[in-house]
Amino acid sequence: MDRLTGRVALVTGAASGIGEATVQRLASEGAAVIATDVSDEHGVLVADRISSQGGRCVYRHHDVTDEEQWSGAVELAAGFGGLDILVNNAGIADLATIEETAREQYEQVIAVDQTGVFLGMKAAGPKLKESGHASVVNISSIFGTSGGFGTGPAYHAAKGAVRTMTKNAALHWAGDGVRVNSIHPGFIDTPMLDVVRGTEFEQEMVALTPLGRIGLPAEIAACVAFLASDDASFITGAELYVDGGFIAR
Repeated sequence: MDRLTGRVALVTGAASGIGEATVQRLASEGAAVIATDVSDEHGVLVADRISSQGGRCVYRHHDVTDEEQWSGAVELAAGFGGLDILVNNAGIADLATIEETAREQYEQVIAVDQTGVFLGMKAAGPKLKESGHASVVNISSIFGTSGGFGTGPAYHAAKGAVRTMTKNAALHWAGDGVRVNSIHPGFIDTPMLDVVRGTEFEQEMVALTPLGRIGLPAEIAACVAFLASDDASFITGAELYVDGGFIAR
């Protein structure tokens, strides 16, 4: 499948999990991919692997809370011929209750998961408008809609903001040919779940998922590729739940 041939994508949080799978999928469909992260060793390995397979991929160190680093990442993409696809995937989680969450921890999660998305769209906007078929995919969460388990207040607040910010940007850019959608993963087998593997908490996640299993990063990546492609040319401002039925309960 070559739906994305000739297009340039920038994917944040690309060194592992959903980001790594997304880079792999977009490259396999023909896109040139700028893979960014703060985990340099793993990020370089991802880019090298894709390049060795015949894909076009480069890695760049990128803290999504830093506005200047966003400018540099967008300029790097422009060097490949423009910017057609932006995937705001970088994120961190918190598991504490609201009483146990320090203000510094709260603000760090908000900075990465929410402000990073804002900075990304702000920096990429001018180049995306030049594309003619631009697509932004913001990775939110089921917890951007539900209250989850009553823990992780910063994560829930940030992902909820991403959900609404996506719709706001979609309306603003509709006349410029830039589509903006959010994906809301359920429980996905990524390093973010490492802290609960083999515990009752993991068992509860499976029990609460109607399809009865944890999802795979590749299943999210497939949906990113769809939203990034012309197959989704009449979709903007939408929220796609890839959660095994969790939100439908």
